[in-house]
Amino acid sequence: MHILQRIRGIFNLVPTSTNYSTSEGAPASTPPTKSCGWFRKAEPGPGQYVSSRNTPTSALLAQEHANDAQLRHLSTKTISSTGPRPRDRADRPPVPITREPTSKHCNSLYFIPPSSLPPRSSREKMSPPDASNDSQFHQMTSLFSTLGSYMRTPVLVSSGIAALLSSLLYFKQKALIYPSHIPNLSRTELSRPSQYGMTDFEDLMIPTPDGEKLSAFYIRGPKGRAHTNTTVLMFHGNAGNIGHRIPIARMLIQRLGCSVFMLEYRGYGLSTGSPDEVGLMIDAQTAYDYLRKRAETSDNDIVLFGQSLGGAVSIQLAAKNQHDKKLIGLVLENTFLSMRKLIPFLIPPAKYLTLLCHQLWASDTHLPLISELPILFLSGLQDEIVPPPHMRRLFEICQSPTKVFKALPAGDHNSSVVEEGYFEAIDDFVANLSTSEKRDEY
Repeated sequence: MHILQRIRGIFNLVPTSTNYSTSEGAPASTPPTKSCGWFRKAEPGPGQYVSSRNTPTSALLAQEHANDAQLRHLSTKTISSTGPRPRDRADRPPVPITREPTSKHCNSLYFIPPSSLPPRSSREKMSPPDASNDSQFHQMTSLFSTLGSYMRTPVLVSSGIAALLSSLLYFKQKALIYPSHIPNLSRTELSRPSQYGMTDFEDLMIPTPDGEKLSAFYIRGPKGRAHTNTTVLMFHGNAGNIGHRIPIARMLIQRLGCSVFMLEYRGYGLSTGSPDEVGLMIDAQTAYDYLRKRAETSDNDIVLFGQSLGGAVSIQLAAKNQHDKKLIGLVLENTFLSMRKLIPFLIPPAKYLTLLCHQLWASDTHLPLISELPILFLSGLQDEIVPPPHMRRLFEICQSPTKVFKALPAGDHNSSVVEEGYFEAIDDFVANLSTSEKRDEY
């Protein structure tokens, strides 16, 4: 019995239901409860086996060898992970998880062998394959989609504005450039020279070659004056009608003693038709031919006088008729280089759409063609409609041997006429153009 007890004590397989002693011949009702030195504490439970004796060192070593052998046998079994894989690594094979013995380097029975892992440096850069990758991807996609929506809004608005400006500039530019209905009643009500104390005039309606009828005033000057045989052909500025310019005509008649012919463009005042560049040039040539063919004025010298838009009309008319000896001078007030160069100043957002402007009025192209006609430039330096540099540039490119630039420091686009020196400059200019016979001497 003593030998059997020792064998059972080595393998710790003694049932707790049997009484054993801590030394030979000494009975004990319970196993030892304390551990001391090489002896282990035995805490029996139901159906468990504990050692009935204090186990010596040789027994512990034998048990450890047995455990190591069993674990080495189990280490040859491999368990493959078959759980769900991240979507972004779907094409990679499962990582084998190997059962290894528990040691001081591993606190878990199941662990990935170091040999199957990538180098430490690359592992540190790798993010764990969790579901947050998909979440981040969807968040970024949503963010870019939102940003795209916000970016599309100003693009669509800008495109809409550009399309609107393009349409207005191309299809409605005649209404923009020729506001003949401003001020109110300009197309129906017309002042007469008699309202300003001038009774010697004719209220005319002149037909054009293309079938329109043009309203006009021919106002005779006093007889016996130095310029009685001179007629000033007036082309007014944009908007309004010839009735609004009668006070200027009266000043010219009083100061110069000349006659004045005031032409109304098609689509303005009481004239028929609608205005455009081609039509207005037909009107201008019609008025010039009328004066040249009319018996009363056929021998008169002609001075062209153009204000603003009327300046552009006068430049083209002068370039076409400069070789006529009866045409003795040109007076320009606050006119522009061209409509395409004026639009960016008047409508800044349309500066990139100027190529759509088909009403060119390219005075900077026509003026250099005038080489035989004296020209007077009247420029209001406070002009808010036509930038004063336009007038200065026209003066610079003018090829006429006789040209005069008169600056009016306080004059704006419409008030230059009341500035000091305005009519004096015209007096001096016309005085040197008194007759067509003196034109070659000037």
